[in-house]
Amino acid sequence: MGKIFNANRISSMTTSIFATMSKLAFDYKATNLGQGFPDFDGPQWIMDAAYEAMKSGKNQYAPSSGILSLKKAITDYHKKYYDLDWSLDEVIVTAGATEALFSTIMAFIEPGDEVIIFEPFYDSYLADITLAGGTPIAVTLRKPDFSFDFDELTNAINDRTKMIIVNTPHNPTGKIFTKNELEYIASLAIKHDLLVLTDEVYEFLTFDNEAHIPMTSIDGMKKRTITISSTGKTFGMTGWKIGYAIANETLATAIQKVHQWTTFAVNTPAQHAMAYAFSKLDDYLPEFRKLYQEKRNLIYNELLKTKFIPHKPLGSYFIMVDIPSNIFADDTQAAMTLVKEYGVATIPPSVFYVKSDEGKTMLRLCFAKEDKTIIDGIRKMAKV
Repeated sequence: MGKIFNANRISSMTTSIFATMSKLAFDYKATNLGQGFPDFDGPQWIMDAAYEAMKSGKNQYAPSSGILSLKKAITDYHKKYYDLDWSLDEVIVTAGATEALFSTIMAFIEPGDEVIIFEPFYDSYLADITLAGGTPIAVTLRKPDFSFDFDELTNAINDRTKMIIVNTPHNPTGKIFTKNELEYIASLAIKHDLLVLTDEVYEFLTFDNEAHIPMTSIDGMKKRTITISSTGKTFGMTGWKIGYAIANETLATAIQKVHQWTTFAVNTPAQHAMAYAFSKLDDYLPEFRKLYQEKRNLIYNELLKTKFIPHKPLGSYFIMVDIPSNIFADDTQAAMTLVKEYGVATIPPSVFYVKSDEGKTMLRLCFAKEDKTIIDGIRKMAKV
């Protein structure tokens, strides 16, 4: 065939770094500290609830925006944990947080619109903005604490700016945006009449007694914020792909218009299981946080025995490390050498930057792994 059939909007899209590194991990039989999901299951009692839902006949299409019991569970925990009131019509259950991001960006971003993203960014933000015809504008989170320059953010806004995307707790740095930072972002959003999309999938995964602050809890932001989260991250079932978006009814209606033609509805028995899981949230969270705090401490302490310098994360299940510059030229060389010669897979984070070169000085590791996997991987890194 002589004709090129691909749409121009996908011309800049390549295979994701996660797929690339996971294939290399498989090919070289490497310990995989790259891919961002647990290598162990979530609680058995949630799986039992899904099986019970299947056996009781909950196997057909769910309502497009989600089953009522799950939507109510989501509004209930927002009231209990954050003192935020939402109606059931303001919650849309999606095929993972990834689809919630896609449906939201497609609902609001048009060709010519600019969207501010903080780099390093979760890579689907860039893809979604590109598919929508928008232009991403990066503001850099800089080492060592991954704070951003307020003036850089202010200067990034112009008449074409329509949305700011905030990810807290942050992937890949583990940063938790402070109240002062959120209030500054909010002040700009209000002043310039912008939407704010907040990716809060790691809302319950915070360490060292740090608290997650929802953007919608900041004065004036509830009406202009779309909050996205994920049961997969909260309950360790990423493969079930049950995410959700929460926004005022006007914004939610727009998102639903895209969602209904993207997936229409999502996994019915898994929705019922997650509605049950949220009813046990109070009992579940202390052990969940303890498990991951111990894994964060384990990987951090093991890394201190290597030439890779860790930046201790306050949230998420990722950790950034500085590469030894006297050994590796950049992150790509480090990642390729580690997987091919030392048998450990990591993620080179420069692909999460479009403005700064700071990503070339680091690697991202995931510690949502069995302890033996963490120890094995870091001890291989210690051989460098």
